[in-house]
Amino acid sequence: MSGNSGGKEGWGSRLGVILAVTGSAVGLGNFLRFPGLAARYEGGAFMIPYFVSLLILGLPLAWGEWAMGRYGGRHGYNSSPGIFRAIARHNAGAYLGILGLLVPVGIYMYYVIIESWCLGYAWYYLSGQMAQIGAEARQLAAKAAQETSLGTAQATSLPQAVADLVSKEPYTRLFDSFVGESEHGAAFGGPAGVFLALCFLLNFYLIYRGLTKGIERFCIFAMPALIICAFLVLLRVLTLPNILEALGFMWNPHTEKAGFFQALANPRMWLDAASQIFFSLSVGFGVIITYASYLKEDDDIALSSLTSVAGNEFCEVALGGMITVPAAYVFLGAAAVLGAVGSSFDLGFKTLPMVFESMPLGYIVGFLFFVLLFLAAVTSSLSMLQPAIALLEEGLGLNRRASVSILGFVTLCGSLYTFYFSQGRMALATLDNWLGTFCIYLLAMYQTILFGWVLGPQRGMEELRRGAEIRVPGIIGWVLKYVSPVYLFAVFVGFLYQQLVQEQGGMFREAFEKPLVGATVVFILVLTGFFYLIIQQSVRRWERLERSQKEVSL
Repeated sequence: MSGNSGGKEGWGSRLGVILAVTGSAVGLGNFLRFPGLAARYEGGAFMIPYFVSLLILGLPLAWGEWAMGRYGGRHGYNSSPGIFRAIARHNAGAYLGILGLLVPVGIYMYYVIIESWCLGYAWYYLSGQMAQIGAEARQLAAKAAQETSLGTAQATSLPQAVADLVSKEPYTRLFDSFVGESEHGAAFGGPAGVFLALCFLLNFYLIYRGLTKGIERFCIFAMPALIICAFLVLLRVLTLPNILEALGFMWNPHTEKAGFFQALANPRMWLDAASQIFFSLSVGFGVIITYASYLKEDDDIALSSLTSVAGNEFCEVALGGMITVPAAYVFLGAAAVLGAVGSSFDLGFKTLPMVFESMPLGYIVGFLFFVLLFLAAVTSSLSMLQPAIALLEEGLGLNRRASVSILGFVTLCGSLYTFYFSQGRMALATLDNWLGTFCIYLLAMYQTILFGWVLGPQRGMEELRRGAEIRVPGIIGWVLKYVSPVYLFAVFVGFLYQQLVQEQGGMFREAFEKPLVGATVVFILVLTGFFYLIIQQSVRRWERLERSQKEVSL
């Protein structure tokens, strides 16, 4: 796999592209968001809508994206607008491809900030600063014990709620101070800005080096390192006392609050399960379709796609699902865990450090855990910028240095905007709601329609099977044509109902009532306009090149 059919940039090896795609999928959602959702929604009951979404949305759409990506690559395109234009055979396809740029680039602007939090916490553990926070937590617990007439020697006998509260306070204060939770701009000038700069420089250094020397080479190193860290943390968790009870809390359906079938009737659980699949596999992001476009015409995509999906699911279900929540359950109990799963940030940056403090060898485990999160975040963030770089290169004819420079400036502006408006993490949450949920659904629905109704199941499956080392069942084409669009539409309607009716306007109302939310939505619209202008110029350039080719052939 030295290059695609156009003789442009390509992957260096089959292992490299599999690890790059898997790295794009394996991210913070695997180790924080997924365990929190599984614990919140009746434990094992959540796995039913999760695997249903995997089978009729995740895997089929992943296969579809790999097929459409390589199809576009054979026609000389690497960006979503170009690939969609080649499939639709109309300029309208290019303009609809704007979502394939807006989603990954917009998500990168806040994802790199969370990535810097992980790096910062890993440094706190390595430098011993987290040990000082742990000592402060123990002092607060001892003081609370004295005030409740229990005595310092009986501090561990405190009521669980009181013990959790006083122990968590230093960790909560550390995180809120680190990210600037109290007021806008509070994080500037602090350590968070340094770690953000380091992450930004690392990302763009690797992106500038290109697919083979940058992204692929880093993923070949980072993915095994990530797995090793995860196994070491998992090994320590599995040796904790009462771990079987903790695993049962994570995976067994809970029926004390509601019956099993009553739990399955919760439409929000199905909505969140589908959303998690999108985040897990990077489908609907515009990333896989770009990565696949750099493959050769006869490179296997069927087995490679299945391998990357399986690798992601292993990291999510077998590793993420057995580390985060079970460890918290052992030391804090069910009530504290369920109180933390409402926010992935609370679970990861406030609750888990308290758990590691209570655990023998906890500082080593904490360091490995946040290194694991950091590596997972970097392998994901690297992939988010390649779709836009591909368009700048093929649409405007820029070289990689110019493309990376332009994109670096745009994303720096967006990241600094999100970083500055840190109070309540409102800017970050708004970007996540509109880009990480709303636009992803739209892009996924469009891609299923494009594969099933424009490219067609027959041509699509022929593309998928070319050079394949496994035979993908023909029914997958019909699933992408009929089942996946209907399911996605139903999920999207459920999402709109939840936002507009159950929450009486939800994020749509907030855009008009809260100035910062409205400003962030305007920022998204400005970014959309920026990509629209680039696509417009790209279409004109492609039309000129096509006319020139026709004149030469005549």
